Amino acid sequence: MEALEAAAGEVSKDEIMAAFQAQRDAFHAELPVTYESRMDRINRTAQMIIDNKDALCEAVSNDFGHRSSVQTVMTDLMSVVGHAKDHKKNLRKWMRPERRKMDFPLGLLGASGAVEYQPKGVVGVISPWNFPINLAFDPAIGAFGAGNRVMIKFSEFCPETGELAKQLVAKYFAPEEMTVITGGPATGKAFSEIPWDHLIFTGGGGIAKHVMAAAAQNLTPVTLELGGKSPTIVGPDADIQKTTQRIAMGKMMNAGQICLAPDYLMVPADKEDKVVEGIASNVAEQYPTMIANDDYTSVINGRHKERLQGLIDDAVAKGAKQTVVNPGDEDFSNTNSNKMPLTVLQNVNEDMRVMQEEIFGPVLPVKTYRNLDEVVEYVNDHDRPLGLYYFGETEADKRKVLDRTISGGVTVNDVIFHIAQHDLPFGGIGPSGMGAYTGPDGFKEFSHAKAVYRQPKVNIAKIAGFLPPYGSATEKTMKQQMKL
Repeated sequence: MEALEAAAGEVSKDEIMAAFQAQRDAFHAELPVTYESRMDRINRTAQMIIDNKDALCEAVSNDFGHRSSVQTVMTDLMSVVGHAKDHKKNLRKWMRPERRKMDFPLGLLGASGAVEYQPKGVVGVISPWNFPINLAFDPAIGAFGAGNRVMIKFSEFCPETGELAKQLVAKYFAPEEMTVITGGPATGKAFSEIPWDHLIFTGGGGIAKHVMAAAAQNLTPVTLELGGKSPTIVGPDADIQKTTQRIAMGKMMNAGQICLAPDYLMVPADKEDKVVEGIASNVAEQYPTMIANDDYTSVINGRHKERLQGLIDDAVAKGAKQTVVNPGDEDFSNTNSNKMPLTVLQNVNEDMRVMQEEIFGPVLPVKTYRNLDEVVEYVNDHDRPLGLYYFGETEADKRKVLDRTISGGVTVNDVIFHIAQHDLPFGGIGPSGMGAYTGPDGFKEFSHAKAVYRQPKVNIAKIAGFLPPYGSATEKTMKQQMKL
């Protein structure tokens, strides 16, 4: 197959469909997909990342305007390699059929049943720009582990990374195994309309609705990894220094452009000033300067920076108090960079856009509360978040928040870390997504759980009275079964 190219950077639906059909045909010809074949594809994916670490870091940084290569290795590349290691350790176990108990007395008569995890076929991956390597190839490894083929649509907001990934994948894989497609909105629309055996989309909820509607036309099963407003709750007995250090690290990572970033804080009213001071001092310690600091990432583009500034301006106009955390007292307006300092907003309310939209940048609203019941009520009155974070030591307080709120995942006494654990599922709920992947949950997400029942030699239907003409044996079976 030739590399997919198109005028004006777009790829037509016919071209995508041809690539899909080639993968589907190769998939059917290979069945059953062995452990060795799956691990070979997983290992090649990880080795591709390892071999091309520097080039990938440079491409991502160029797409962002600047992004720390250390951060790209930590958040993008290490995740993919770690995902491969997890499969190497566990895939044989995940692939084993699961024996299931048979209804009495079928098991005694020799019947048996099991669930066999079978690959679905060709998995489409629509990846976002914020972690372009991680969120393209982590799902790919999960799909390979389940025995599938993979096609990836890269975001048009990271064109250099997408082009490099397309070249590398073509070098390490046959197109019938894995293919990367680049292009803009028209390509994305066409991609979502393909009759995938499974489709995973990572991005915003607005686009997810269109992706899901397109998938529905083919009854394609979907995994949606979205986002939303992840609350960060500072408990009554939280250690302010440790808490604010960890919040600052999580919020400033990737300049807040993380679907799991702390979106807003909820702090006890009598500790608000200490928390804001702690955030500011810890940001200053981690990033003494920002504009020329290799450790601090740029906002992805000018349009996104304008949107973030618009959130700040709207909040201030409606009564919010802003604290700009600019440790080096730098002039951000006098630079070509899209870097932004952290802005902490106090006195926020529901009329402000910053409390209505996912922020996805270095802006941090702070709300106050009198008791944890208020916090629980506030969280439950809003969309289910992708992540929720609680800081505190009292077990009863932790359990109240864990038991009475619903979110995709939780990290206690830190932020974001639950996504880094390969044995935990990563996924949202409701407006923050559906389905989950990584680890055994990802294996099952990309597999079909096929029930296989084996009938014994004896004629079960006749013994149970299921074989017409019905009579006394039938009546006896129904009488036995129709009681608790």
